[in-house]
Formats: sequence, C-alpha cells, structure tokens
Amino acid sequence: MNILVIGRGGREHSLVKKIEESPRVDTVYAAPGNAGMTEAELVSISETDVEELIHFAKTNQVAWTVVGPEVALMNGIVNQFREAGLDIFGPTKEAARIEGSKAFAKDIMKKYDIPTAKYESFTSSNDAKAYVKDQGAPIVIKADGLAAGKGVTVAMSVEEAIEAIDVMMEQSQFGDAGKEVVIEEYLEGEEFSLMAFVHGYKVYPLIPSQDHKRIFDGDTGPNTGGMGAYAPVPHLSQEAIEAAVRGILEPTAAALVEEKRSFSGILYAGCIQTQEGPKVIEFNARFGDPETQVVLPLLENDFIQVMEDVQAGIDPQLNWKDGFCAGVVVSSAGYPGDYQKGILLPNVKGNRTVIPIYAGVRNEDNQLVSDGGRVFLLSAQGDTLEETIETIYNTLQEAQVPSTFFYRRDIARKAIRTSVSGYKYTK
Repeated sequence: MNILVIGRGGREHSLVKKIEESPRVDTVYAAPGNAGMTEAELVSISETDVEELIHFAKTNQVAWTVVGPEVALMNGIVNQFREAGLDIFGPTKEAARIEGSKAFAKDIMKKYDIPTAKYESFTSSNDAKAYVKDQGAPIVIKADGLAAGKGVTVAMSVEEAIEAIDVMMEQSQFGDAGKEVVIEEYLEGEEFSLMAFVHGYKVYPLIPSQDHKRIFDGDTGPNTGGMGAYAPVPHLSQEAIEAAVRGILEPTAAALVEEKRSFSGILYAGCIQTQEGPKVIEFNARFGDPETQVVLPLLENDFIQVMEDVQAGIDPQLNWKDGFCAGVVVSSAGYPGDYQKGILLPNVKGNRTVIPIYAGVRNEDNQLVSDGGRVFLLSAQGDTLEETIETIYNTLQEAQVPSTFFYRRDIARKAIRTSVSGYKYTK
C-alpha cells in the first residue's frame, strides 16, 4: 500500500521511518516533508492545502494518510478527507479542540474531574494582571491557542507574569492565540509525557517519555518546541503510569465521547507527578515532538497494523523493545529568537543505533543546510539510559558541531541517577 505522511518536521521524519519498516508498505510520501527524509518521496504540497492533498491521495492510490502537525488537525483535514471517502489517521476538528484551546481543555477537565492545576481564563489583560497580583507567584501564564510550544511562561515573580500577559495580549506576539490567556497555579513535581492510541472510549497507552522544553541547560531560558527527550522514564513508577492512564487518559477519552467530540488518533497528555498524584499540564491531539522521535523506535509492532487495529476498535497489543531511546536536538544558534539559515550541517556519523532525525533542513548544492530553528535530532538506543545519552554526546563531540548551532548538554541527566529502576549517573 501507499502511505501519505503530512508534515515537515522531526516528528514526521520519525513517522516516515517507522511506517517504511512495514512489509505491507510500497511507497511512503511526505507532504511537504524535508530534504533529510530520504526514506520518502517528497510531495511539494503544503500541510494546509487540503484540496490538493485529497487530489494527490486519490490520484496516487494512498491507502492511509497520517497527520503530523496540529494546525492541519485544527483546520479540519480529517473531516475533509473522510468526506472525500479517504482513510486518515487523526482526530476531527471538533475532537482536536482539546489542543486548539487551552481554556476549552481546562473546562473539560473541570467538568469531568480530571486532575489538573487550578486556573482562570481571561480575555481582558487588566483582569488577568489583577488576578496575578492577587494570587502571587510562582504562577503559569498560557496563551489559549496554538503557539508552537512557545506560548507558556512559568513566571517566578509577579513582574515576570505581568510581562508575559503584555507579550501575549497587548503586543500580540502569538497573534490570535494570545487573545485569551489561561492562568494556572504552579505545580511542583516531575513532568512526563504520556501518549496513547485512542478510538472513542478505548485507550492504548504508549511508554512514557520526558521532554526538555527550555532552551538552556538546567531547564533555564525561554520555552522551545523541545530540545531533547528520552524514553522510557526510569524513575517513574508503574503505579504512577497506571494512575495517569486511569485518571487522565481514559476519562478524557470518555469525556470527549460524551461531549460528542469522539477522539480517534493520538491523544497526548503532558503530565506532572505531584504529591497528590499525576495531573495534566496540557493536552495535544497528535504525536508529540520530540517525544515521537524517542518512543516510536522502541515500538516493536508494525505501525500500519496498529493504526488499522485502533481504527477498528481492536486492541493492537503494543510490544516494546528493552532498553532506552534518547534524542538531543541540534538547533540554530539564537533559537527560539532570531537565527541564521543556510548553514552547512555538521558531519554526524550515524549507524544502526545512532540516527539523525531531520527537521529544519533543505537541500542546497546536494548538501543539507539549516532551514529552521530546530535543525535535527540525534537519537540513539542502548541498554541503559547512561550508555544511550553518552553515545549521543560522544557522536556530537566527534562531529565538532560549530558555534552556528546549539544543543543542550544535560538532556536526561536528571534521570540518570539512583531510581526505582536502579540506574545511576556519575559525573
């Protein structure tokens, strides 16, 4: 069969690689894809040009379309493909609102008693600032709409919170996404990402992972789309994972059915393990990035079979490889602010277990050059998390990455310590 993957980033490259492993697949198309996706045939159609994508899928006998980016989902690509009689993996526009509006998601959680931080929503910056002054800091300010993972400020002072409100609501840095803000209590605990295949009431969880959102070592600096990740999370107990599935993913899937927004696709819960148990930080309506890059390589199943089983309401019986997968993002220096493009990529020597996953790249004179903020992720697999992450950093060091690029040097360091699973990292 022929498969179409919609999107251009690292998440989509991982999907392409996983789908291409299936013996049932003839050709994987990526629209628009990127120059690093050598496993796919690139199609120069934008993620949002749904009419052209439908025409392409029909003309090229595409059996399944898999949607990567959130914007396409919010715009209703799944609804339109299904109306055209085409099979597509992802939630409808109505179900995807769980990611498209943070206020909507919080209201759903409140209505159905799904554990999350206390919050209030505001469309007036004056009211928002008054609330912050009344509550004090630390406090969390979130743009209601989509902001590519950057519309969140964890303010450690009232002044920082006021500035974040100004940036979102007065200066419109995130456009319409910041017209409404959600202000939440600050939660203490260990963050983790838990994705699941969902179809209606049925939930099939993937292994947990942990993302690193801040740009600098020690989780400092502004939020990004993600600077690295690893899976599974050795210091997260099985009891905590099961509590998140039972208390968060399953009731959320049921709530969306009850709200006549039945979800089918990947539901992503960004969670935090507090003293009171796991709570929701955010929901996404698709595979996470960069979590997908470290979770999918550990999945033993045929992705196509899993997708078909989930859509049919059949338990896909997910099986996972032993060991760990980790990834470190190499970004353009200056990201998430201004940065240069067109810089020749460092010569990273990959092998069977050390694999570059490309995102912000293009082809120039038959060479890959940078074309975005997050340029590529270097992933590796290993028996222990310590071995895995050291392999990545040794490979990057050997590549002599120039100062025009930047990467964090502490991905997974907090996790490589004495834990419930017995892993320990010693500097």
